[in-house]
Amino acid sequence: MNKISTFDVARIRQDFPGLNQTVWNCPLIYFDSAASAQKPQCVIDEIGNYYELYTSNIHRGAHRLSEIATAKYHDARAYVAKFLQIADAGQVVFTRNTTEAINLVTHCLGKIYFKAGDEIILTAMEHHANIVPWYLLSKEKNLTIKVAPIFDDGSLDLEGLMALFNEKTKFFAVAHASNVLGTINPIKKLVALARSYGVPTLIDGAQGVHHVPLDLKAVDPDFYCFSGHKAYGPSGIGVLYGKSTWLDRFPPYQGGGDMIEKVSFSDITFLEAPRKFEAGTPNIEGALGLKKALEYIDGIGLHKIHEYEKSLHDYALGHLHEMKRVRIVGSAEEKVSLLSFVIDGVHPHDVSTIFDRHGIAIRAGHLCAEPLMARLGVTALSRASLAFYNTYEEIDRFVSTFKQVFEVFKL
Repeated sequence: MNKISTFDVARIRQDFPGLNQTVWNCPLIYFDSAASAQKPQCVIDEIGNYYELYTSNIHRGAHRLSEIATAKYHDARAYVAKFLQIADAGQVVFTRNTTEAINLVTHCLGKIYFKAGDEIILTAMEHHANIVPWYLLSKEKNLTIKVAPIFDDGSLDLEGLMALFNEKTKFFAVAHASNVLGTINPIKKLVALARSYGVPTLIDGAQGVHHVPLDLKAVDPDFYCFSGHKAYGPSGIGVLYGKSTWLDRFPPYQGGGDMIEKVSFSDITFLEAPRKFEAGTPNIEGALGLKKALEYIDGIGLHKIHEYEKSLHDYALGHLHEMKRVRIVGSAEEKVSLLSFVIDGVHPHDVSTIFDRHGIAIRAGHLCAEPLMARLGVTALSRASLAFYNTYEEIDRFVSTFKQVFEVFKL
């Protein structure tokens, strides 16, 4: 439970205007960043600048505003590639979010890759975004989904996973980090394992990309995706990284303007990836805001962020372990900074309501992971997810609020 005193969180908090407000006459404590993170002022300003100074469509206009917007949009794509540590920005596709990125992959794979009887491996800890698209594909193509087990501490059972691979296995998709358990999966090892069986991989990075340092070139998955709004950027923008060997083979995901080379009523040719996957006017301001968010993360440094968030997590965990009525779910050795928990005899929605009345925002419910809830033997959980703008003092207030829950329910 050692505190890190060298991390200038007071300075950082000045950059996040959303933190400077009250809820129910209490200073806001925002412990729901895993659902959607607060935005730094530089992201807000960048979006405002687009609307105020160079609102225009991209790739279409010969005028100055369109030239500026187009250049900034391409700069955003290049910065995402830099952030992920990949050399080719042409492997970066802008989507609406992680969910759309995974749907793009499943849709296109269904057109060119899978055949009846093939098998897909997922894990028991997946978010619905990395379950439902594969389920829909499995019903369409008569595929089988196999589920890699997890241990009671929330870590992935690697031997159980290995036992699922066989000659019918055609794909493996796994979360970088669990949005429920916090477990950070050893994605480099998992990608290498799948490749040893000749199986391509997709990594759902929604809960990992902004918490832990990532060298995607070294990990070398076939696909990696994440959402801007969880990484301190805008909503409505996401990223799909895909190897060129896949993106070049994929048919268009959607049809429309700006993804075509030539159109007639009898024949259409399409632009190369990534533009053939970005039909219509994209979320231009979202891409620009995402670039600013990633620049902000880089300005602090993901190594420093990870170290500080781990300290926050361990500090909170130490206090919660002292409460006999509170049961922590997920105790893997490597975790991102979230804590899911159950208070026996109290529904998580009631817990969340009491915390909200004290100005503390936490999540409650099945957390978009119903199969994992079944594995854990619960129907719902409470979750406090921490970010680098949170403080030890906020955790102290969070911990003290549990007394109110115990008093209300006479525990």
